[in-house]
Amino acid sequence: MLEIIRHIRWQDALDILIVAFIIYRLLLIIKGTRAVQMLMGLGILLVVLLLSDFLKLHTLYWIIQSFWAQVVLALIILFQPEIRKALAHMGETPFLQPLASASELKSFDEIVRATISLANRKIGALIVIERDISLNDFVEIGTPLEARVTKEILLSIFHPTSPIHDGAVIIREERIIAAGCFLPITLRTDINRALGTRHRAALAITEETDAVVIIVSEETGTVSVAFDGKLEGPMDMGSLRDFLTEVFTEKKRR
Repeated sequence: MLEIIRHIRWQDALDILIVAFIIYRLLLIIKGTRAVQMLMGLGILLVVLLLSDFLKLHTLYWIIQSFWAQVVLALIILFQPEIRKALAHMGETPFLQPLASASELKSFDEIVRATISLANRKIGALIVIERDISLNDFVEIGTPLEARVTKEILLSIFHPTSPIHDGAVIIREERIIAAGCFLPITLRTDINRALGTRHRAALAITEETDAVVIIVSEETGTVSVAFDGKLEGPMDMGSLRDFLTEVFTEKKRR
């Protein structure tokens, strides 16, 4: 053992640390997403492949080996959202990002005030705030807008008489760029079955992107926030404002 340790170069130790860090970051990205179940399925296939080779089950071995030859392509297709999210995180340049401006903070305040007002009236809402990963695919499905974020506009969009109140509002850089947007629904089985369509849509979009989604339940009037595939809440005005400030401004200080 000592002989082996003496032959380890500092480059080897650095190499191991870098690989371990990459694996750790990848696990953090896929944690709580459908990628975990997919990886478990691939792991089971690998075990069956090894067992079929050991037990000389030639037909089963040939079938799984034929599939395994295409595993790289299958991984790219299956994990497309996670790969896109990982690449977006790698492309971030936090050292060059400025602190939140006064106009950004005012935009957050308008969103918080509108959210609490909607919650008090038990009017359902889904507010998606774009961060680094583009939401253009979902913007194109909705009704294009180009409006400054204000409490009054958000209230009018989500009013039950509005023709676009059922969809989501997407906000980019202090502007409401689309409303009435339809989002995918998560297929996860580990979430509360009592959660409605809005909560499932919010979780789905945050599994695929780094967006922050505010959900107002029309049944209970509670406010929740979906971020990084997780649901936080219920929240009041203070906790919602603190959450948005932490996500959008503290990140830029690092």
